[in-house]
Amino acid sequence: MIEEISLEGKRILLIGTAHISQESVELVRQTIEQERPSQVCVELCSARLDAIQNPERWKNMDLIRVVKEGKAPMLIANLVLTAFQKKMGDQLGVKPGAEMIAALEAANQVGAQVILADRTVSTTLKRAWGNLGFVGKFKALWQLLSSILDNPEISVEEIEALKQKDQLSEAIEALAKELPGIKEVLIDERDQYLAQKISAAQGPLVLAVVGAGHVAGIKAWMGKTIDLEKLDQIPPPSPWTQVLKWGLPLFILAMIGYGFTFTEAEVSTEMIKRWVLANGLLSAFGAALAGGHILTILTAFVAAPITSLNPTIAAGWVSGLTEAWIRKPTVEDFENLGQDITTFKGFWRNEITRILLVVVLSNLGSSIGTLIGIPLIASLL
Repeated sequence: MIEEISLEGKRILLIGTAHISQESVELVRQTIEQERPSQVCVELCSARLDAIQNPERWKNMDLIRVVKEGKAPMLIANLVLTAFQKKMGDQLGVKPGAEMIAALEAANQVGAQVILADRTVSTTLKRAWGNLGFVGKFKALWQLLSSILDNPEISVEEIEALKQKDQLSEAIEALAKELPGIKEVLIDERDQYLAQKISAAQGPLVLAVVGAGHVAGIKAWMGKTIDLEKLDQIPPPSPWTQVLKWGLPLFILAMIGYGFTFTEAEVSTEMIKRWVLANGLLSAFGAALAGGHILTILTAFVAAPITSLNPTIAAGWVSGLTEAWIRKPTVEDFENLGQDITTFKGFWRNEITRILLVVVLSNLGSSIGTLIGIPLIASLL
């Protein structure tokens, strides 16, 4: 799909592509060679460009740092999305992002300047995650993990059909109904970001290579004033988040303290027992579900009741670091990561992804345990 736009005396060609389509690769290459634009904008940021050009980048990943900085959920999201595209690309013999590489190569051949027009992927993921409430985060995590089980069989014809506007609109509308916060960040905001970057490109002819799902939105925003700084900001946690983050532990400690002061010793002991079991068992179950080592599971059980009362540390960080210490990822784990993430068995077998899953599922178990533990304690007062 090619759309032509006239803006401020320059001609802009929007090429809407399917990211795993050989036809898209050829269309991009031929159009750049024929039109010889002065600038070529691509739907990439520096991080995504590096991911395409350096598929072995996983070998340099500092996994301990990822766990300590709380980036495990975002890394899993990245891996799952990469796996989904790779599975479909393998069926069609086309590497994900091949049309972007073709655009870069063709632009270099005709002497065109390349502009990385997309927002940094880490910013997009952080904004998307921040837009979700607790239920939305749980739903998004479940959809990501369940997608590992999918093994989509898709034909060339179906890939090309995805570039038709009506079918893409239906897909986007379905996404909006499921997770409107994610749709706004992944699609709407990036439409604006891409439109501003493409509009700012100089020269009589500018060519832009973007996913077909962005074409309509980019056209709608083209030429309008857009604040990129605002779209690049990571929104701070809401005041209610901070209140709950510190308020819940204080409330729980206050209930236990009240029990020790004004009730019988048996009641206080039962309160602590219920809190430990609610948090510890569910966090340990999460670690076990991720395939963690027995010591990792025990660590999750012991850590969760304590860390759930300390907003500065999470149970998953403790259990994840324990798993990384006991089962250190090998060179083979890093070498096989690209292939292992495409199957359910591989995702659970590779020690890198297993550690990430231990972090996420242990934290999830502890969070659910906290929600269950509060009424269990309160019922004794």
